[in-house]
Amino acid sequence: MPDTAVLDVDGTLVDTNYQHAIAWFRAFRRFDVTLPVWRLHRAIGMGGDQLVTAVAGEEFESAHGDDVRDAWVEEFDPLLPEVQPFEGARDLLAELGRRGWTVVLASSGQGAHVDSYLDLLDARGLVAGWTTSDDADATKPAPDLLQVALERVSGRSGVLLGDSVWDCEAAGNAGMRSLAVRTGGFSVEELTGAGAAAVFDSLPELLGEIDRTEFARPS
Repeated sequence: MPDTAVLDVDGTLVDTNYQHAIAWFRAFRRFDVTLPVWRLHRAIGMGGDQLVTAVAGEEFESAHGDDVRDAWVEEFDPLLPEVQPFEGARDLLAELGRRGWTVVLASSGQGAHVDSYLDLLDARGLVAGWTTSDDADATKPAPDLLQVALERVSGRSGVLLGDSVWDCEAAGNAGMRSLAVRTGGFSVEELTGAGAAAVFDSLPELLGEIDRTEFARPS
């Protein structure tokens, strides 16, 4: 019986996916590996612990995984001032709280990045808690972060909102239903195929139809 709204952050509440893809592209270039940006974009939504192997293979992960993740942070940090919230992001947080949901953010981002997003959204008074990459050994599509997020707010069961197939797969692995927005660049068919019960083009569209979704009222 869901009582907790579990929201992804990157690509769902704040517009970061393409900055992440460029940062990963530049990070891999430091190791003389050139990966197509479209391929990197398709992996955004995974945490760095999963992404490196997914796009560059186990041999590269074994040799350079931690170093390329450090390089990604160095490449992404200068792009952080460009990040903006999606239209309707704060309104959604407020509306979910008004309807009685416990709201928790399930992010696999770096702690400093998550702090920046919380400030950007002015969200600290609207959510009961949040996670970072430090909170689980395995990030999405593994269920760990979602389970930690739920435990952090003493939630009974959750409904996830995300923007990537990895979010929806993680929700399924955690035994949660999921909704999705297309702001991460995935198609309706991909998101529903990964388990999303419904897909919306934007957060305002979700807000306009919220009474017909799993977010209508907590159980």
